[in-house]
Amino acid sequence: MGKLKIVTIGGGSSYTPEIVEGFIKRYEELPITELWLVDVEAGKEKLEIVGNMAKRMVKEAGLPIDVHLTLDRREALKDADFVTTQFRVGLLDARAKDERIPLKYNVIGQETNGPGGLFKGLRTIPVILGICKDMEELCPNAWLVNFTNPAGMVTEAVLRYSNINRVVGLCNVPIMMKMQVAELLGADGDRVHIDFAGLNHMVFGLNVYLDGENVTDTVLDKMTSDDNKMTMQNIKAMNWEPGFIKGLKAIPCPYHRYYYKTSSMLEAELESADNEGTRAEVVQGVERDLFELYKDPNLAHKPEQLSKRGGAYYSDAACSLINSIYNDKRDIQTVNTVNNGAIQSIPNDSAIEINSVITKDGPKPIGIGDLPVAVRGLVQQIKSFERVGAEAAVTGDYNTALLAMTINPLVPSDETAKKIMDEMLEAHKEHLPQFFNKVEA
Repeated sequence: MGKLKIVTIGGGSSYTPEIVEGFIKRYEELPITELWLVDVEAGKEKLEIVGNMAKRMVKEAGLPIDVHLTLDRREALKDADFVTTQFRVGLLDARAKDERIPLKYNVIGQETNGPGGLFKGLRTIPVILGICKDMEELCPNAWLVNFTNPAGMVTEAVLRYSNINRVVGLCNVPIMMKMQVAELLGADGDRVHIDFAGLNHMVFGLNVYLDGENVTDTVLDKMTSDDNKMTMQNIKAMNWEPGFIKGLKAIPCPYHRYYYKTSSMLEAELESADNEGTRAEVVQGVERDLFELYKDPNLAHKPEQLSKRGGAYYSDAACSLINSIYNDKRDIQTVNTVNNGAIQSIPNDSAIEINSVITKDGPKPIGIGDLPVAVRGLVQQIKSFERVGAEAAVTGDYNTALLAMTINPLVPSDETAKKIMDEMLEAHKEHLPQFFNKVEA
């Protein structure tokens, strides 16, 4: 058996048991010989805790996978076949700032949308591009599978500003939507197919099929009932206006609530921040509990409590993608990849989220012609935000970053954008050297 080496950057994440479980389940098809978990000094303790748990999981499964823990990214990357990224620059403290600061200005604070999404991108993109440079040197034929948010903007940046062509962005939202739609229909997930197209956290289900029969109208009807709010752990469940959903004629993803129900979502976020805390602050508590569980030397399986973290179907998305590339399965999965004409109103060289045939040569996006006119404008606006935001992350240019924030539909004006921008720049100064080194120079 040949070597199959997978590297996970951000290996100290509480999500790591998810992906380890996914690799264990697929070992017969995906015979990994080495799994390297990589983190930074600030995440050393968590890496050791979750890494030791990963070793116990592999031992319990009786598999010959060597699990390595390291803070040396370059050591890990040498001769890798797949590199997965799931890191958070500034840890959850940075996310909490992304969520709290915009709320002071009556703007939604969220880790991948609006000002918070921009600043997560500004912090993340220089790091991912550094990883890409290391990969070009140490594992030029490896696939980069990015799960780090904002996945759309990060994938866009890799496509535009690195020499890495083997990159796929990934999100658990489409597979989660598919499973929830299957539940609405009272069917197993493998009987349901959805035509997904759009951007990361801005993807729409255009058609739904059950056993090959188009049942989109049935699903839209079911979505408007009081007890079918279809959401995820980190997004408040709110009913859609029935007339809106029927007029839209497509299934929105949970994140669309930030754009179509802005005032209600802002009100809910303000209330949460004043009571139980922002989502980041809640997750900090969940993670403390998880890592106490992970310390248990007798725990050798993913605990049920991990579901509270919000990563449902993460391992299915990540491991299925790697498995399909490795085995040239040519099945259909929803991924972030280069457009290449699949959506006519998006530039060909931009990243989109779309159903694709997964081959040994990567995803082949399935063309849809174009998005419905009702959703096209919003998707194009978010793509502009991603493009300009990625440029700001690379250049460290204040004006470009301010433009990106103002473009975002969750920010009401350039004046508000500037106030949020200035406060968030100062709050995240430690992790935004591209802006402050230029100023000091």
